[in-house]
Amino acid sequence: RVGFVGYPSVGKSTLLCNLAGVYSEVAAYEFTTVTAIPGMVKYKGAKIQLIDLPGIVEGASKGYGRGKQVISMARTCSLILIVLDVLRPMHHKRVIERELEGFGIRLNKSPPNISLKKKDQGGINISKTCNQSILDEEVIKTVLSEYRIHNAEIILKCDATIDDLIDVVEGNRIYIPCIYALNKIDQISIKELDILYKVPHCIPISAHHRWNFDDLLEMVWAYLDLIRIYTKPRGKLPDYSEPVVLCQKRATVEDLCNALHKAIIKELKYSLVWGASVKHNPQKVGKEHQLLDEDVVQLVKKK
Repeated sequence: RVGFVGYPSVGKSTLLCNLAGVYSEVAAYEFTTVTAIPGMVKYKGAKIQLIDLPGIVEGASKGYGRGKQVISMARTCSLILIVLDVLRPMHHKRVIERELEGFGIRLNKSPPNISLKKKDQGGINISKTCNQSILDEEVIKTVLSEYRIHNAEIILKCDATIDDLIDVVEGNRIYIPCIYALNKIDQISIKELDILYKVPHCIPISAHHRWNFDDLLEMVWAYLDLIRIYTKPRGKLPDYSEPVVLCQKRATVEDLCNALHKAIIKELKYSLVWGASVKHNPQKVGKEHQLLDEDVVQLVKKK
């Protein structure tokens, strides 16, 4: 699911309405949307759920403006789409990022490569696989003592910061990809638009005029990291109308079976695969085989 997050009256509801054909009350005053409004858009044969969340404001992580409920729902999303008014994007962007960070959401970041294992005794044992520019033994022990951890084994596999260490210790952080949709581009010049295209993770759009929706959907697809798998019944043509949509990180034959029905994997003998993930078409593969976008798979059951 994709969650629309943004200040009140930046065009989230208009975007949902024009993108998914779902009516969400629109008005020229703030806090028009007071509940989460779901919608669905079909792209590349896959159904992607969209959710228009109520407007978020400064102090949301502390509960202001029903902020805790909004951010709690944002934590469940596979992708966050922050909708910004192109005429005043930076202030809103900083506030929203700060509120989401305060609730344990990390945008466009990977979990720090730090291993922490608590023990009953033995003190703090620290191992490093790379040079540390910020964390030294004293800083690490100070941070751990703040959390009353006095016996643990910690392995630093990246050049980590204090915030990275705290995130690992607290253990309740969630890492979500994020796209910034800069709305209302009909109110700026072509020169300003060219500059916006160079900003990382940003996509300029006009929700009202439906401008640049194709690029937005393509970016959403890429950030969700989805692939389409087509199933082929024995002796028949592949079913290209309803692909099975999987995340690229979890796209083995076993994952495909579980997406169809969890009982299938127990009866699976082998699979035949056509596509980019195999050298020969078809190729006989096992359940651990990693699939790629638009592969065709025939599942062969045990007799």
